[in-house]
Amino acid sequence: MIEVQNLTKHFGRHIAISDISFRAEQGEILGFLGPNGAGKTTTMRILTCYLPPTSGRARVAGFDILDDSMEVRRRIGYLPENVPLYTDLSVRDYLGFVGRLKGMPQAGRAARTERVMDECGISQVKDRTIGKLSKGYRQRVGLAQALLNDPEVLILDEPTVGLDPQQIIEIRELIRNLAGKRTIILSTHILPEASLLCQRVLIVNKGKLISADTPDNLKARLRSSMMIDIVARGDCAAIMRHIESLSGVRSVNRMESFADGSHSLRIESKDNEDIRESVAASIIEQGFGLLSLTTSDLSLEDIFVHLVTKEDTE
Repeated sequence: MIEVQNLTKHFGRHIAISDISFRAEQGEILGFLGPNGAGKTTTMRILTCYLPPTSGRARVAGFDILDDSMEVRRRIGYLPENVPLYTDLSVRDYLGFVGRLKGMPQAGRAARTERVMDECGISQVKDRTIGKLSKGYRQRVGLAQALLNDPEVLILDEPTVGLDPQQIIEIRELIRNLAGKRTIILSTHILPEASLLCQRVLIVNKGKLISADTPDNLKARLRSSMMIDIVARGDCAAIMRHIESLSGVRSVNRMESFADGSHSLRIESKDNEDIRESVAASIIEQGFGLLSLTTSDLSLEDIFVHLVTKEDTE
């Protein structure tokens, strides 16, 4: 559905993106991750035919972004980070205007507008002036304009930026419900968002693609040891010395101490060895109080920091 080959963009001497290649399948939500200035927005603007690349090729919904740019534009919906809304128009009038801009036939345009407003949860404010809407509702209006032409591909640039926690949850659920029929590229620097929404993630840094895989595969590639979090009651130094003496333990670190005399510790095993049973049995045998034991998985944030730091060091 989206094929990108060796995409590069220069702004004078500045290289915004360099030799980026990836593919997004139909119905997939693809996360596009990177720090600010990494090249995410530049890539999206190229895919929407807003900017030409310096070199490289891309096809969206089967059409080349350079040779068939008008066909690409007919098949995409784009939500930029700063949604371009006419704040003096009502929601209904604005979407009608966007429909005309997109060349939608008059027959059926009003019905399609009503369906999209229902889908995005803005029917109750359709006659209100956009300038009087909350940030969350404005974001929904922006998403509605992207969906108006029933696109095969959705490109969303930081769709939850500036929203409050409840609005973020609502927009994420709306995006999740859009997957399956449409291919979605979701740019974000909020890593839990990508982990919740995306089947695969692309990580970019300084204009280069440094990793592309599912979150689970990225975790498996980087995980070289088992991490265990425990909460135990007793003398913290004595507990740590005892755990460090156990076979299979690489390191022990205190995370937090509590008023009831218990301590949160993180234990790392050697060579991904499963040490949960031996650690639990040994702590209890020594007379310490074991209150909890859980495995600690790598988060997408851990992976992101590792890969970006490794790239910067190299």
